[in-house]
Amino acid sequence: MDVKQKMREILEAESRAVANIPVTDGYEQAVELIVERVFRGGGKLVTSGMGKCGQIADNIATTFSSTGIPAIFLHPSEAQHGDLGVLQRGDVLLLLSNSGRTNEIVALVELAQALYPGLKFIVITGNKDSELAAHADVCLWTGGAPEVCPLGLTPTTSTTMMTVMGDVLVVNTMLATGFSREDYAKRHHGGYLGQLSRAPR
Repeated sequence: MDVKQKMREILEAESRAVANIPVTDGYEQAVELIVERVFRGGGKLVTSGMGKCGQIADNIATTFSSTGIPAIFLHPSEAQHGDLGVLQRGDVLLLLSNSGRTNEIVALVELAQALYPGLKFIVITGNKDSELAAHADVCLWTGGAPEVCPLGLTPTTSTTMMTVMGDVLVVNTMLATGFSREDYAKRHHGGYLGQLSRAPR
């Protein structure tokens, strides 16, 4: 096996998938929802996903928190055992499901909206025709590029796209809220980034 050649193929395939993520009005709608209900309304962003999608959702939450949008990751299974209590009426859910029909995520939506009818949610999915996509306030479709996994099963390309889509939401929300270097420094008191954010320019 030629590892370097396979690497080139993977880089090309994932780069092409990212470049072909559909650019839609959904991103503007998602940012407006987050700014209105979280930044201005005092709610928080609650991300969730199962498996690899959950790891990406957790990363998105921490990135939002560090850039002025209070956010937390809610494990969809733990939500069924009491952690649903972290939700408040003004929150926004950001849900990741490549299939758009992950049982635990579908159940989370049902439970959350039973607790707070009308609770808004955004979904990032590889299946724009799914149940989650149909019921979401905003659906962000990855474009559905195939996984680079040789079995076509392991979340690889899909999680790369979801990570990038999360970055798009974070950066545009920062721009919409006017988040500054000084704001960043207030949230980063240690480590290299903390020092860099307070360094004279």
